[in-house]
Parts: sequence; structure tokens; C-alpha cells
Amino acid sequence: MSIPKKIKQKTRHFIDSKHMLSSITIASFLESTIVPIPLEAVLVPLMQARREKLWAIALMATLGCIVGALFGYALGYYLFDVVGDWVINTFSSPEQFENVRQQMQDQGFWFVMTLGIIPIPFQIAMLAAGATKYSLLLFLIASAIARSIRYFGLAIVVYYAGNQAERIISQHKTKVMIILTILVLVAWAASMFF
Repeated sequence: MSIPKKIKQKTRHFIDSKHMLSSITIASFLESTIVPIPLEAVLVPLMQARREKLWAIALMATLGCIVGALFGYALGYYLFDVVGDWVINTFSSPEQFENVRQQMQDQGFWFVMTLGIIPIPFQIAMLAAGATKYSLLLFLIASAIARSIRYFGLAIVVYYAGNQAERIISQHKTKVMIILTILVLVAWAASMFF
């Protein structure tokens, strides 16, 4: 059997598998923690193939990411306690770290929201939030909102565009990311005045 046929067969087996939703949760966890490869490449075709599970796929991807975010936060929180003094003294100063910590406390919600939506590795937000001991509750809320926008946004496109969704997403992805980033940054700026 040729390699493309094997890949097609494995993909079909995955799509029809009873473990598909738990696999998406695990993949989302891995994507948010150690594998900085966007999950969209798998989610959109999967959502198109399993439209009856469209919202469940988006939900499981979001939940996997939130669990991954919690794991990343814990890494930043606990590992920074172990090596934090060395990191601060080697790469900056206690004053600079205090400035970063204060900015995280003041604007951390929007920082996490922005990195949760735009295609920059989310690991940065998780580790920064944990290292600065940013409010875990606010971190989880920001993560849930950002990733819900991302994954349920894909589900909405698939719901309305059907088999054209993958083409539409690839065609307009950059524009949508720019618009979403601008909207989040405007909301961030507006929150500083109120």
C-alpha cells in the first residue's frame, strides 16, 4: 500500500474512531504546552468530516487547551521559584523583573487574551503568568475566552461554509487574525481608561 493511501486510511480511522474527541483534547493539551504547531490544520478538516460533532470538537479542543494552560502556569509558578533568582540575575535585574511582574498584574488579562488569540506561542503567556504569580482565576478566564474565540470561531465557519471552510479560512486567516488582534488591543487600551 502506498504512503498516501496509508495516511488516508489512518486519517479515516481517526475520524471514525470512538476516541476522536479524547484525542482532540490530548492534541490540544500538547499544542498549548509543548508542540507549538497550530491545531487548526487538524481541526478544520475534522470538523468538516464530523459536522454532527462540530461543537463537541470545539469544546474538547478548548478544554484541552485550558488544561494545558493550567499546566504551563504551574510550570512557570513552580520552576521559576526554583531557578528564578538565577534567571533574573543572569538575564535582567530584580528591578526589571519587578517591572514585568507589575505590568503582568496590571495588564495580564489582556496580555493572556492577546496571546491566546493571535498565532504567537501561547506558552509565553502561561509561563509569564505563573512566574509572576498572576491571578490563576483571571488567567484561566482569559485563556478560556481566547481559546473559545479561536476554536468556536472555526466551528462557526465550518457550520456556515461547510466544505468550503478550509479554503475560506486559509484565504482569510491573516486578515481575521489582524482584525481580532486590533479588536483585543483596542479593548485592552479602553480598559486602561476605565
